[in-house]
Amino acid sequence: MLDKFHRNWMLVPLVAALVVAGGCRKSEPASTPIPIETAPPVQVEPLKETRPELPPLFRDIEKRTFQFFWDTTNEQNGLTPDRYPSRPFASIASVGFALTAYPIGVERGWVNRTQAVDRTLLTLEFLKKLPKGPQRTGKGGYHGFYYHFLDMQTGQRFQSWVELSSVDTALLMMGVLFAQSYYDKEDPREKKIRALADELYRGVEWTWLQKNKPLISMGWFPESGVIKHDWVGYNEAMMLYILAMGSPTHAVGPEAWEAWSRSYADSWGKFEDEEYLSFGPLFGHQYSHVWIDFRGIQDDFMRERGIDYFENSRRAAYAHRAYAIANPLRWKGYGENVWGLTASDGPQHTLQEYQGEKRQFRHYSARGAGIRDTFDDGTIAPTAAVASLPFAPEIVIPATVQMHQRYGEFLYSSYGFLDSFNPSFEYDVPLKTGRLVPGEGWVASDYIGIDQGPILAMIANYRSEFVWNVMKRNPYIRAGLEKAGFRGGWLEPQPESGSAGVKTEPLPAEPEAAAGKQTNGKKEPKAREPAKAEQAR
Repeated sequence: MLDKFHRNWMLVPLVAALVVAGGCRKSEPASTPIPIETAPPVQVEPLKETRPELPPLFRDIEKRTFQFFWDTTNEQNGLTPDRYPSRPFASIASVGFALTAYPIGVERGWVNRTQAVDRTLLTLEFLKKLPKGPQRTGKGGYHGFYYHFLDMQTGQRFQSWVELSSVDTALLMMGVLFAQSYYDKEDPREKKIRALADELYRGVEWTWLQKNKPLISMGWFPESGVIKHDWVGYNEAMMLYILAMGSPTHAVGPEAWEAWSRSYADSWGKFEDEEYLSFGPLFGHQYSHVWIDFRGIQDDFMRERGIDYFENSRRAAYAHRAYAIANPLRWKGYGENVWGLTASDGPQHTLQEYQGEKRQFRHYSARGAGIRDTFDDGTIAPTAAVASLPFAPEIVIPATVQMHQRYGEFLYSSYGFLDSFNPSFEYDVPLKTGRLVPGEGWVASDYIGIDQGPILAMIANYRSEFVWNVMKRNPYIRAGLEKAGFRGGWLEPQPESGSAGVKTEPLPAEPEAAAGKQTNGKKEPKAREPAKAEQAR
């Protein structure tokens, strides 16, 4: 029943069939109708799942984005920077995406399995050994959670404004569990990866941050204690609750999902002619989907509405595109193939006059459009569209190609798309980050790990469902989904095996890798190097 909603995966060439059958559409009826009872039988071919082919640009995006994680990660400890080239600190969420990137590199032939095992083992061992405790300094985590930003060298809390983050720990743990499921050989080092991943995940005390049970807090500061704000739906914290409910050691109860989703009704409605569960920035519709295939599985809320979270994200992508076409704030550049608002870099916190009105601009901030959580200052982030590829390839592919063709000269560089750009911002003011391009507006000068990661992983999912299928083998993810009330699809037992069947298709290797040539993690010749950001976020 749900398949009819996944129209981005079912692009049936109906129009072509009609043209072949009738030449062109005619409004008048046929002069001699055929009686129904004597009409010849019609053989109806079953619908076939078809998808647009990815142009060569996407191979280049993948390779460059992978190299971001491989090249910028600290080879001594496995910590990945929050951003580059201004890399002042590591982000534990970036580490989670990096742990996911390495197997993609293996499957595509950009590094070999031994290299990926080395890097992954180094990372997990460092995370395990990091000093932890309630002290304000000198620690990297507490109660199994990790600080949002860590010193790139020591792994300790970067500065006093950095919180012990529950959702960023969740992003890290998704990468940790992905590594646990991917490295499945009997090699002693792969066994050690699995054991370390298990130990790290089991060590997260999710219940410790339940000060307002059954919800989970956003985090903790050693200076002030547990953050008063809890994670409540709908946003990127879906994975947080799924991980917390799947824990074999510190599990939260199913009532947590009920409480988390209780406010869904406030965000369900129509925006730009799409009816869906809205969250303004597109990252909220993407992060959990990087690792979890939500096609065909439903919780109680989605069962009542006859769709799933995958279809919901597809509608969000279409709504963002429609919003850009409507362009109610009259920003430059917006249109059918230039769209996508999410959390991203921006030029500066400043109030400027734009087309006779005072407009607010921001530097790093969540941007979005929807029923709620709407903020738009003219800043487009390529990751918002590109990471929506599995949901709506028919609109994402042309958007990606056009952004590359139209803005690539200054937006596309060593590691793929720079974080964001704003054609409307042409003001001669001090910039928080980025630079002004004469006649083109503002463009970011950094790559941000949490924006790079979804680009790489979602292209892999579109190609072969690679990340999804690896994670389907992880018992903790399955347990968390089932505890949240998800049923159907790949969660159901398969008749032929008696258990949920998961077939993992490898990613297609690059031609040179298939021929026995591997890049071994070495960079291709660099494109024009982006300017260094003035300040980190």
